[in-house]
Amino acid sequence: MKILKVENLKKVYGKDEAKVIALNDVSFDVDEGEFIAIIGPSGSGKSTLLHTIAGLETPTEGKVYFYDKNIYEMNKKQLTILRRQKIGIIYQFYNLIPTLNVEENILLPIELDKKKVDKDRLDKIITFLNLDNRKNHLPNELSGGQQQKVAIGRALMINPTIILADEPTGNLDSKSSSEIIDLLKKANKKYNQTIIMITHNLEIANLADRIIKIEDGKII
Repeated sequence: MKILKVENLKKVYGKDEAKVIALNDVSFDVDEGEFIAIIGPSGSGKSTLLHTIAGLETPTEGKVYFYDKNIYEMNKKQLTILRRQKIGIIYQFYNLIPTLNVEENILLPIELDKKKVDKDRLDKIITFLNLDNRKNHLPNELSGGQQQKVAIGRALMINPTIILADEPTGNLDSKSSSEIIDLLKKANKKYNQTIIMITHNLEIANLADRIIKIEDGKII
């Protein structure tokens, strides 16, 4: 089943001599349960593409369909709810709340949505991430790899339709990077979790089911 359709996306910044075409007629579909890597050099447009898919940036032209609904026909509140309930986002620099411990950071989207906490799911995710002995620690008491695990847990906790990972290993050493990619692969298989991951590392991209290469805003 197709859950995401990107149709003729174009994103232009500036005008005249300062004009930059970040995305240029980008189209592709995503099936449920796919693990897709989007690869390209710095400045290729891959992060802009991910942010546009997430509704964080508005395209100059084109559409993004989440199932059969064009997300750019939604208002700001509807988009916010969509991201909070259906889209898990993992950033390169974790974006954890420094005053919240591991468990509280993972539960943050649930708390914001005023939903009842599924304690069994929380415990299973923390065990899955191998963070049982760290669940009461604050982010500054964790390694970079452990912080990224918390970010993955936060994304998984909402049982998202899709996870968007923006250079999830870009700030980690090789050992921690391997652990994070292994966790994403396991989440893809264990939870049938659909994942789109941005990376500039071909070795990491080769672990995905499908690779989309982008250069100068175009899929090549």
